[in-house]
Amino acid sequence: MRAFAARGERVAIHYRDATASAERLRDGLPGDGHITVRADLADAEAVRAMVDEAAARLGGLDVLVNNAGIYTGHPVLDVSYEEWGAAWQQTLAVNLVGAANATWCAVRHMTGRGGGRIVNVGSRGAFRGEPDHPAYGASKAGLHAFGQSLAVALAPHGITVASVAPGYVETDMTSEELGTPAGAVIRGQSPFNRVAYPEEIAAAVVYLASAEAEWASGAILDLNGASYLRS
Repeated sequence: MRAFAARGERVAIHYRDATASAERLRDGLPGDGHITVRADLADAEAVRAMVDEAAARLGGLDVLVNNAGIYTGHPVLDVSYEEWGAAWQQTLAVNLVGAANATWCAVRHMTGRGGGRIVNVGSRGAFRGEPDHPAYGASKAGLHAFGQSLAVALAPHGITVASVAPGYVETDMTSEELGTPAGAVIRGQSPFNRVAYPEEIAAAVVYLASAEAEWASGAILDLNGASYLRS
């Protein structure tokens, strides 16, 4: 959001419960005209209302970044059947189905403007696996496949769809784990001996959302500091 705002774009900040945080972020962005919109991504009707509100208040939609996600631990041998099922249901509802629903809604606004850009934030875990968070890994693998399917479907309408697949990033979701002894192990996965900065991921997202990135539609860009290499 900061990267888009710094380029003069007006942005809509989605949140579920963190109203104060979203408003502080909005108020701290460069430029003006930024908004906040609320929705539980697991609620299909709330997603539709949120996207329509964003389009109405911004005067249209040019770019959608599917960045929301939950990361629930549920190792297969350590949780009950009920816990296992709940983790899958909750994770897929937000990380995959929620993104799919937001995309469906956004596309309706983009086609009326002659095109647009959709960028999905996936994960390295989609390829290397997430043994303690299997629903997360599966949801991100599904998000990558979803993006490639829609890249083909939407190209005739001037809409591109691409994905980024980060490894660990210094965010609120990872800060607690990175602050433990496990943090050194995580940083050591990369030959750079660190994790990504949010600005590095943002730069890739901004590029994929640009006019110059049309030929990258369908791509999945690895952003993991050589911590995991795939063929």
